[in-house]
Amino acid sequence: MEVYLVGGAVRDQLLGRPVEERDWVVVGATPQALVDAGYRPVGRDFPVFLHPQSGEEYALARTERKQGHGYHGFTFQAGPEVRLEQDLARRDLTINAMAQAADGTLIDPYGGRRDLESRILRHVSPAFAEDPVRVLRLARFAARFEPLGFSVHPQTRALLVAMVQAGEVDHLVPERVWAETVRALAEPAPGRFIQVLRDCGALARVMPELDRLFGVPQPPEYHPEVDCGRHILLSLAQAVRLGAGVRVRFAVLVHDLGKGETPASEWPHHYGHEQRSERLVRALCQRLRVPNDFRDLAAAVARYHSHCHRALSLRPATVLKLLEALDAFRRPARLEEFVLACEADARGRSGLEARAYPQVALLRRAAVVAAAVIAQPFLSEGLRGAAISEAIRGERIRRIAEETEALRHCHPHRPP
Repeated sequence: MEVYLVGGAVRDQLLGRPVEERDWVVVGATPQALVDAGYRPVGRDFPVFLHPQSGEEYALARTERKQGHGYHGFTFQAGPEVRLEQDLARRDLTINAMAQAADGTLIDPYGGRRDLESRILRHVSPAFAEDPVRVLRLARFAARFEPLGFSVHPQTRALLVAMVQAGEVDHLVPERVWAETVRALAEPAPGRFIQVLRDCGALARVMPELDRLFGVPQPPEYHPEVDCGRHILLSLAQAVRLGAGVRVRFAVLVHDLGKGETPASEWPHHYGHEQRSERLVRALCQRLRVPNDFRDLAAAVARYHSHCHRALSLRPATVLKLLEALDAFRRPARLEEFVLACEADARGRSGLEARAYPQVALLRRAAVVAAAVIAQPFLSEGLRGAAISEAIRGERIRRIAEETEALRHCHPHRPP
């Protein structure tokens, strides 16, 4: 029995990156031999075991054969006769198809180290085309390694296009699309994930609402980049720069979906796109089984991002309604995510990335001063029932008006 470190751990070691998890392949063994050695079986589709001490995954070397469509359309063969090179051949990219022996020897039958040094993402074999999830995975790796200068090999790009045209991508299940998307959003360059999918035609299949934004114009005085799709990618880059988490990044990604439904006769304006965007966000989230916390933030940003941009020119009563709609008094963290997404949107415009965005400060201060208004002083004045609610609301509006006026003096306002 021989054990090899494989996949991402080998790749990341060669890149000098931290190794977050280790996967192992066992050659020349049977499932019973691993069980007898104390390993715990966990794999349902093929033999995978957990090490009795480390808890790391050890998989028997295996081959696979395509039997149907989609991710589950495979049969596997695992046994002591399967060689390491056969196991590595079924992997997606050459940079993920390397192994390391116990003595540190690198086993690299498909040129993974060469492609690491050349900064190339290349498929191992034509079998790449048998699994549509690999389209998403490759796009995710492109998002991860964009800062290192990686690019997709031309032959691999052509294979992606062929997979889309053959309809293989249409068999992706919603849960896998979301799982890869949310992982890609956590990468250093999530916009690259979207671009790779769009370049091969996959974005139109898995997120057509987003794909439709590319090529749709916006008013150049507010959006020098003009193109709605380009604005989304710029905004996503700003979300990364601002340190936003994946929930905020997802909200930024989908906040303008409604512009894809604007009639061409109304271009470059997009009147009422906020309501359309919220509707499309909710439909997209339902289709992809997006968790509720992601959906709720994204829907709020889609519906109210224009309110945030105009916060300094809104009536104080409208600012209060916005805070109430965001449930800002009970969920201040939600307000923080909302304003961060709106700031990324405002800065995601060519040449305007460094423009001041005092709206964040206003909504934060408005929430603080409004939440500080309590009922006790009005009870002491003898107010009761609905009169107390009206008094609280009036005082909140007054305090918000003071904050707004103070900021207006410092920041002459022109909404993004």
